[in-house]
Amino acid sequence: MKLSFPLLLFSTLLFIFIALSVPFAAGRKPHVINFRSRNLFPESFTWDPKSQHFIVGSTRHQKLIAVSDAGVVESLITDTSLPENSSFLGLTVDRYNNRLLACIHRPPSPESPTPFNALASYDLQSNRRLFLSPLLDDVTQYDAAAVANDVAVDFHGNAYVTNSGGDFIWKITLSGDVSILSKSKAFKSHPIDTTTDYHKCGLNGIVFSPRGYLLVVQSNTGKLFKVNVDDGAARAVILNRDLTAADGISIREDGVVLVVSQEKLYFLNSNDGWGEGGVYDETALERERFATAVTVGDGRRVYVLYGHVMKGINGNEERDEFGIAEVESEKESEEEPVWLYILIGIGFFIFFIWRFQMHKLVESLNKKTV
Repeated sequence: MKLSFPLLLFSTLLFIFIALSVPFAAGRKPHVINFRSRNLFPESFTWDPKSQHFIVGSTRHQKLIAVSDAGVVESLITDTSLPENSSFLGLTVDRYNNRLLACIHRPPSPESPTPFNALASYDLQSNRRLFLSPLLDDVTQYDAAAVANDVAVDFHGNAYVTNSGGDFIWKITLSGDVSILSKSKAFKSHPIDTTTDYHKCGLNGIVFSPRGYLLVVQSNTGKLFKVNVDDGAARAVILNRDLTAADGISIREDGVVLVVSQEKLYFLNSNDGWGEGGVYDETALERERFATAVTVGDGRRVYVLYGHVMKGINGNEERDEFGIAEVESEKESEEEPVWLYILIGIGFFIFFIWRFQMHKLVESLNKKTV
């Protein structure tokens, strides 16, 4: 068995890479970011791949901040033209048009009995607001229970916003025109436990799949829906368990779907384009810190936002410190070393062949010399 010089060189480099990778992979700890911002109480965040930082909203102030991976905070956008007492809920970055999309919600109050819901679009180069599109029930009137909760965006710049109070989905075009995409009966076809604190929160987290459809979670039923972006047709994904108190949702490049609740992060996959799917792992979260959102950062790392949001909504607490934490799947972490050990075995095999050939070469040279 004879190996060429290029193959031997590649094998040697592979062996060195594996040897250096094993201790790094085994020793890396999850990334934790603690940051400070007075009374921010964020409900939502997203990752901006261009600027390489997180964008974080606020339920107390009409502002958005940028948080670096080292926890450095910079003011990004302050929009004082928004209605008083409004909050930034769902956020997403439209990377194709370099803009930020943000759900705006102001709950009803004795002074303002009608809630305010809108989608704001901000240019990420100038931080200028491009449009503010009010979101109405039937596009003509306000619904007192309506909550513009989360937003997703497709390849064409169309945005999709969930209404947690009305269980339907708005569609907003790149220019800000609003319509209702889906009021599917599927959204109201599952029983609700009215004894839970979140029984009035319906459709919540939403994400656009690169394969061309939406995946939406429903908090009060624990269901996941697949929604057609052309006609709004929806059906529940058959899962091996309900996603209890599901809130935010995101999707990794490898197709793994991530759903966060206050108590855990679910890892889901599907082999048939989300006709059926399954939870293959779940990781416990810090309940008292109240995780509400999940996003995928640099290098496919999965992060959750600890915003202590319920304390902020109640309005009876002051707080400066909040957190973003990387969360890993234990099952995936266990599988990674297996592949490394297989590569190590291949590296050793090639190395010993090389040693054998070198030994034969030395013997051959010695014979010629003699």
